[in-house]
Amino acid sequence: MELKTVRIEKPEEMNFILGQSHFIKTVEDLYEAIVGTVPGAQFGLAFCESSGPALVRAAGTDDELVELAKKNALALAAGHSFIIFMRNFYPINVLNAIKMVPEVCRIFCATANPVEVIIAETEQGRGILGVIDGVKTKGVETEEDVAWRKNLLRQIGYKM
Repeated sequence: MELKTVRIEKPEEMNFILGQSHFIKTVEDLYEAIVGTVPGAQFGLAFCESSGPALVRAAGTDDELVELAKKNALALAAGHSFIIFMRNFYPINVLNAIKMVPEVCRIFCATANPVEVIIAETEQGRGILGVIDGVKTKGVETEEDVAWRKNLLRQIGYKM
C-alpha cells in the first residue's frame, strides 16, 4: 500500500463538500438534494465510479464548477467519492440534505479551507483515509476572539 496526498484545487474562498457514497445514482440524487434545498444554487459535482467503466460522473448548474469538480475527482480517483463545489451559498445550507441521501455513507469535510486528502493506493484501487482541513490550531480563543466570532455570525446572518 502506498500513501499519497492530493491537494484540492479551487479558488481560495470557494466552499466544497467531499464525501463517499455507494451507488451510480449518487450524481442525480445529490443534484436533486441541492436544487431542492437551495433554489437557484450554483454548483458542480462529480462522483468517482468504482466499478464497471470506473468513470467520473458529473452534473451541476454551473459549467465552471462542474469542470472544477471533474478535475478534482479525477485527481482523487478514489472509488465512490464525490465532491461538490458551490458558489453563493454555504455547505451548512445543504449538508443535512446531502447526509439524508440514502447512498451517502460519510462526509469527509465541508469547508473553504485549503485541503489535502490522504489517499491509500493498492493494486485494487484508491480510497480516502481522511483529510487535512486547514492549518494546525495555534491556541485558544480570547474574549476578544469570542466577540469577533459572535459578530461575524451575526453579520453573515447565522445568528440574531
